[in-house]
Amino acid sequence: MNKSSFVVGACVAASLGFGVLSQAKAELKIGTIDMAKVMAGYYKTQEAQQKLEEAQRSAQDELNQRMDTYKKNLDSINKLNEELNKPDLSGASKDQKAQERDSKIAETNGLEREIQDFRSTRQKQLQDEKSHMVTALVEEIMKVVTDQVKSQNFDLVFDKSGQSAALGTPVLLFARSDIDFSDMVIAKLNANRPAAAPSAAKQGTSPAASNTPAVNTKPGGFPSATKKP
Repeated sequence: MNKSSFVVGACVAASLGFGVLSQAKAELKIGTIDMAKVMAGYYKTQEAQQKLEEAQRSAQDELNQRMDTYKKNLDSINKLNEELNKPDLSGASKDQKAQERDSKIAETNGLEREIQDFRSTRQKQLQDEKSHMVTALVEEIMKVVTDQVKSQNFDLVFDKSGQSAALGTPVLLFARSDIDFSDMVIAKLNANRPAAAPSAAKQGTSPAASNTPAVNTKPGGFPSATKKP
């Protein structure tokens, strides 16, 4: 084989190779989905959010009750200290009131520890509850997404809501709107929504996007329940 024949053959092979690559590229089917939009549009997300808010309100009410008792105890201690400082108080009465005060101080110090433990424990319970809810929602959503990917024969699917860790910019900088199938997934997820279920139109922030449920009452520090000199 002479040099010119070899060059011609190489060009033909290269052109065939590029043709195969171009054809494969043309047949590659790509889709996009906005998982944040899907999560927010799913009616069960609103139900989960309401349950989290109810649990948070219940925890807050319970904490407020403890805080009210704590403040009342402090008032009682202060009042007993004022009475102990009265010059006309007899020795027997003074001893009795001192015992009452010391007992109330011990009770209040115990209540302070109880409040601190309750806050940290309940906070973790709320976080765990939220995590379990989000995990369950994602599993249900991903099942529908996977079915849709198979039915539409997508080769690649990108999440439009994803952001880069380095800059916080969208991972997917551009995509045509006609390859997005978020609305299809939302429609399938809500197809069997009960009549009494929250409407997607009234959708609030999803548990996945919201801040961690928290017991919000956080005094700047407990007043000291101690004896006055």
